[in-house]
Amino acid sequence: MSILSYIIWNTDPEFFTIPILDRPVRYYGLLFALAFLITQQIMFYIYRKEGKPERDVETLTIYMVIATILGARLGHVLFYEPEKYLANPIDILKIWEGGLASHGAAFGILFALWVYVNYYIKINLNPFSKPKKRFAFKKHKREHQSYLQVVDRIVIVVALAGCLIRLGNFMNSEIYGIPTQSEYGVVFVNNATEAFAGYSSPIDEIDYKKDGGRALSEQGYVPIELAVKFKNEPEILNEQSITQYLTGKFKNVITDYAYVSAHIYHPENQELDYKLSQNPDGSYTAIVKVYGIARHPTQLYEAATSFLIFVLLLLLWLKYKNETPQGLLLGLFLILLFGLRFVHELFKENQVAFEDEMTYNMGQILSIPLIIAGVLILYRAISKGRYKEKEQNS
Repeated sequence: MSILSYIIWNTDPEFFTIPILDRPVRYYGLLFALAFLITQQIMFYIYRKEGKPERDVETLTIYMVIATILGARLGHVLFYEPEKYLANPIDILKIWEGGLASHGAAFGILFALWVYVNYYIKINLNPFSKPKKRFAFKKHKREHQSYLQVVDRIVIVVALAGCLIRLGNFMNSEIYGIPTQSEYGVVFVNNATEAFAGYSSPIDEIDYKKDGGRALSEQGYVPIELAVKFKNEPEILNEQSITQYLTGKFKNVITDYAYVSAHIYHPENQELDYKLSQNPDGSYTAIVKVYGIARHPTQLYEAATSFLIFVLLLLLWLKYKNETPQGLLLGLFLILLFGLRFVHELFKENQVAFEDEMTYNMGQILSIPLIIAGVLILYRAISKGRYKEKEQNS
């Protein structure tokens, strides 16, 4: 077994805690915010090179932030868990609990940019202003900015934002893939760590490492060792009580807790294989032999392909700039991103239970119309480009 064959991923999703407020800041939130900051600077560069007003980028950023969050949230609510949220509509606002759908974000962004191009919206937050002046919404065609021209530039940075967001999913140990049933893959153990360190747990800390002395299990799971260090409480945690805990509650957590058994495996009908030893400070450490369920790191697959799409679209824009055929970049974006998304879903765990009964999951079904739209838009862009080229040569 190669020492580099699989990765045990146990990163804490919280980057740091804000002092005084005692509020955690997660990697996902940071990468989400970083995506907008970086992409805004790229849009400034694009508008500057094309001679367009840079102030429009600030307006576009507001549209994009609102459309991404609302679209992604409503997409998850409508496509994946409508019954849950319709029964408790207030939960729709609890974005911090998770539940964002990239397809919903795509539809939201496309609609928001249509509004941006065709309508003028002004919101005055000054409470002392007259009611009629607090909100303005009227039809207003933006000069030298057609819908396709704007979307073509936006999809360049959306691809990069998608890359960063998927890296955030990886840091959160979420949206992971199906078991590889081989030495290849990532064992996501963060959920297990949180479960073992739950309420009134006697565990002080737990560490994971590969066990090169054993072969794969019959199911194709990889051998790992858990170094479980117990709290130094000699009046409660002695050899006898720890043994009872390991063979009882600890084993039950592995076999009975779904969010643990999805990543760590031990045969339910077998005794737990462990070795208990006492540390110099009087506490105990148990080395427990179990198996890790190596999974496809689909977050990294999507992050990598999104980044490559970003590079491709940026290079095409750098070549043509203002002369980029309208719809060319959007068509390529839809075909490549959602075509690859369709493939990625083959290696991804279903997000909700009802998808288990479907031939194609919700992510694949929602990708199909976007792929078809991409083909039609790309065909239109290429056809118009050829027609324009013939006119110039005639």
